[in-house]
Amino acid sequence: MTLAKICAAISAAGFAFRGGFHPAADEAEAGGAGTILLLGFVGRKNWPAFRASPEAADGRPDALDRWSRRVIGRLAEGLGARALFPFDGPPWPPFLKWAQRAEPVYPSPVGTLIHPDWGLWHAWRGALSFRECLALPERDRAPRPCDRCVQKPCLSACPVKAFSSLGFDVKACVTHIDAPNGADCLNEGCRARRACPVGAEHRHDPDEARFHMQAFRNAQR
Repeated sequence: MTLAKICAAISAAGFAFRGGFHPAADEAEAGGAGTILLLGFVGRKNWPAFRASPEAADGRPDALDRWSRRVIGRLAEGLGARALFPFDGPPWPPFLKWAQRAEPVYPSPVGTLIHPDWGLWHAWRGALSFRECLALPERDRAPRPCDRCVQKPCLSACPVKAFSSLGFDVKACVTHIDAPNGADCLNEGCRARRACPVGAEHRHDPDEARFHMQAFRNAQR
């Protein structure tokens, strides 16, 4: 099967193709795969597919993960691939390392990987592992956008200074969004993330932003 047909199936399933790579033969994490293709969300494009799903409406925990597992699992079966997920573990598949091999994403000052076009508004939901070595386009070599950003507004936007050279202060962030004065971050999305000028036109709508912030808060409890 050609990459074009695989990408068409990925899009029809509600996901964005996030690049791919050929693992080395001795990479244990790849499990003998000849090609790994990553799937995910970019901007606001893929959210409606999840929102229309039964998982989004059933009120049970981990709705997005359950939907991703069901849809990507069915996609893998139809394409003769093995489905992999970032939330499977331990051991956890090294999706962030894989992502940096598949497309131009780089560590940002707030820790998450930044894309030159999508900014911080993207995610990986799973991968397809193929035994065969599929023909892949040359990886985009766009530079890290943070290197051109002088002011770094993401580092000064957080109202509780949760981001520093020491890393991310999870407790400070959760305490803030649990309090009344944290409603803006909880309902509109992380203020530091929103301050980033890269890909600002792709910022999540309030419904998606609120979903992810609530999921982050619940995961810390």
